[in-house]
Amino acid sequence: MHGKIGCFSFAIACLLNLIIILFATLHLHSSEVSYQEEKPTIELNCATLISCVLLIISCLLSRVCCRGHIYEIVWRSILLGIGQAFGITVTFCCSTSYLSLGWYISVMSFFHFSEFVVTSIIRPQNLTSESFLLNHSKAYGIAALVSWVEYWTELWLFPGLKNSYWISGIGLFLCIGGEIVRKTAMLTAFHNFDHLIRTQREEHHQLVTGGIYSLCRHPSYVGWFYWSIGTQIILCNPWCSVAYLIASWTFFNERVFEEEVTLLHFFGKEYVAYQSKVPTGLPFIHGYNIN
Repeated sequence: MHGKIGCFSFAIACLLNLIIILFATLHLHSSEVSYQEEKPTIELNCATLISCVLLIISCLLSRVCCRGHIYEIVWRSILLGIGQAFGITVTFCCSTSYLSLGWYISVMSFFHFSEFVVTSIIRPQNLTSESFLLNHSKAYGIAALVSWVEYWTELWLFPGLKNSYWISGIGLFLCIGGEIVRKTAMLTAFHNFDHLIRTQREEHHQLVTGGIYSLCRHPSYVGWFYWSIGTQIILCNPWCSVAYLIASWTFFNERVFEEEVTLLHFFGKEYVAYQSKVPTGLPFIHGYNIN
């Protein structure tokens, strides 16, 4: 039920924001005197204002109508739905100077909402507001904030740097590819997948070695690794691209090591045999070697 509520809230917020912004765009375009046929556009600050006002009103209404866990899921779904619509608007209706920003916002919104949706399919009993991964960690939030500061600072000082669309295209490719790999891994593992490392084996736990897991041992981490770096390449953030590469590699190196200790404890020789045949999938990360 919570999954359906989240999807409904996301869809309504996204569509409503798109309709309002489209109406404002057409209204502003028709009121301008022009002798040439031009694509209707809207200023970034205008689209931002509309989205923020809609977000505030929607969250206040949801607060009145919902309580407890439902409210926590609804307001996050609304936030991501409005964010998705805003990203689409920036991509197609704002100045091309902000094209990479539109891609980035769309990619971020879709990733976090799709984490919730896929979790609702594979582990509905564990579905909570934490399944969006919006508050993954303080380090994750700080990293996002730093990337935004770099983007706007460089856009102000070196606007031409942000117009390297072929570079942003590489980042978009990494994000889409990473998204596909991660969600494929989650759906393949199904109820064996969890956002947290389990310290105790449950009855339903099985070692998944087929599908995408026959290519790499940790495809969900592989997808997230390249997705995170791709977000910064989309924004043409040179400093954060390097910082995200280092931080992501360090995080997943430690995460894989910890997880493989648990997997070896759970599955013993079965995992050792699997480990000897299939790589982690992450560059220069080998995991825990029992020998």
